[in-house]
Formats: sequence, structure tokens, C-alpha cells
Amino acid sequence: MLQKKERYNVAVIGATGAVGGEMISILEERKFPVDQIRLLASARLPGRKLKFAGKEVPVEVLGEDSFHGIDIALFSAGGGRSKQFAPIAAKEAVVIDNTSAFRMDPDVPLVVPEVNPEDIAWHKGIIGNPNCSTIQMVVALKPIHDVARIKRIVVTTFQSVSGAGARAVDEMYKETQAILDGGSYERSIFPHQIAFNAIPQIPQSDAFTENGYTYEEMKMVDETRKMFHDDSIMVSATCVRVPVDKSHSEAVNIETEKKITADEVRELLSKAEGIEVVDDIANEQYPLAINAAGRDEVFVGRIREDISCPNGIDMWVVSDNSRKGAALNAIQIAERLIASL
Repeated sequence: MLQKKERYNVAVIGATGAVGGEMISILEERKFPVDQIRLLASARLPGRKLKFAGKEVPVEVLGEDSFHGIDIALFSAGGGRSKQFAPIAAKEAVVIDNTSAFRMDPDVPLVVPEVNPEDIAWHKGIIGNPNCSTIQMVVALKPIHDVARIKRIVVTTFQSVSGAGARAVDEMYKETQAILDGGSYERSIFPHQIAFNAIPQIPQSDAFTENGYTYEEMKMVDETRKMFHDDSIMVSATCVRVPVDKSHSEAVNIETEKKITADEVRELLSKAEGIEVVDDIANEQYPLAINAAGRDEVFVGRIREDISCPNGIDMWVVSDNSRKGAALNAIQIAERLIASL
């Protein structure tokens, strides 16, 4: 069991990946009380070192003996690695897992600190970090749900290519340049052209379930219900990959049990933790992916009452998918965890 300390030994699993790198940076930015940091990767990288707190730290190979003396293990190395190593790590440390490996396990709390921090208390060694597209949506919706109870959610996401990894970003840029030059590009990540296009399929392979929804879309359904502790909420999602470098955008429509006005929603969200309202249509001010990149907040705008539904609200939600959608949320869970000791 994790004990109260002044400083903690932290492991970052998947340290050389995009999210792992964000975790390392955010630990330093937020002055998380790290005593020793252990950087782990699944592949041997001879001599590879990464900077943390002004020092160069060697990247070690992930193995079953990697967690001795570790207090908190931040996993972001893929679901397969998490399934293999997280239960081992949980014997020594509290695991905060950024993959989908344990999210719907009934014995694993799935947590967004602004939404359901109380669920941290019942962890059994592993805490799940939700899907990036779910995180920003539930941050924006929880204050409304608490006041008016949300009955139904219809969401369309516009997800940046960084959500598919650094190689996907590289593919988008190279394909864009090839098309501008009048040529073609041989893709390896996306099933269709991503440059100047929108692809309604995430993930890029093995994407569809038997009901016609993608696994990404069903994550938004199941994870929202789990964190809101309400299986009766109806959720329908369409997840789309768009040629944007960073930050996910979402068009969200909700139906509430109790009538709530657009002005009341703006007031609620303007006071809510982790949210910045950008909603000045007279001056064409609303959340943009380029402005959310590198920021920690969930940005909400275009708040309006749904003219097709008496208790409906529409909004536009944008957030940096690698920060609040992944690394930051995991570290915020760790912060709440140690604060509760």
C-alpha cells in the first residue's frame, strides 16, 4: 500500500513515446514531488537518456524486475504491455494506466479528477486513465450533469492525427507536401488519404464492432457511463480523424432531464475546475485546436440551446489530446492520490 511521503519514486513506462515524454515534462512543470524517476521502454535503446529536472536519466528496458522501490507507475506503452506488466507493477506500486487495458474492468476505477475523484479511493493497485476524447467531453459535461442530469449525449469528434502517434503526424505532413507537389504518397498508417480529408474511422485498423460503431466510439459510450455512475445515459458517438496536428475538437449535443439555459451553462462552466469558456460569437471567439495545443484546459464555446429539443444544449469542446487527454490527466490522478494519503 502506498504510504505518505515527502517525495515519491516514480516510473514512466513508455518514456520514449509521445505521451511518455509529456508525462516527464508535466511531472517537472507541476513540481510533482519526485524523489527518484525511472524511465522505462519496451525496446533496448543503448545509451538513450532523457532529461528530467536538469539531469540526464538513462532509459531502462522494461522487465518484471523494473518496479522494485517504485511508489507510482505511469503506464503509456500500449495495452499489451500494460496487461503484461501492470499487474506485476501493482504489487509494488500504484499503477496509473493510460491504455485501454483495464478501463472497463469493474475492479479498476476510471478517473478524471474534475469528474469523479472519489473513485480513486477504491483502487486495488491500478487506476485507469480514460480515452482522450472521453476525457475532454466529461470534463465539460459533469457540471451540467450535476445540476440538470444528462439523459442523452450525441457527440461527433474531430480528432487530430497526433492521437495516432508521431508516425501518423509525419505521414500527414509528407502526404500533404506530396499532393501539393503534384505527386502521390504511399501510406502506412491511415487506410485513406488524411491530407485535405476527414476519415470517420478511429482506430485505423480493426476499428469496427458488431453494432457498426468503432471501438473508439464505444469507448466514449462505456467510459462516460462508468465515470458518471449511470448506465441509463444514452450516448451516441461518431469519431473522425482530421488533418490537424494536435488537439481534439468535439461537437456535443446533450438532452437534460431538467431545463437549463445556455446562459446558465456558461455560468456553470465558467466556474468549473479545468474549463475555460471561450464563447464570444459577436467577435468570432470560440475554441480552436491551434489555441488549445500545449494548454491544460478544456475549452468550451458555441454554447447554445438546441432548437430541435426543448431540453437540449449544443456546444463545441476542444482540448490538447496528449496533455489533458492523456499525460496531464494521469498526473492529476497521481496528485489526488498522494493528497488523499
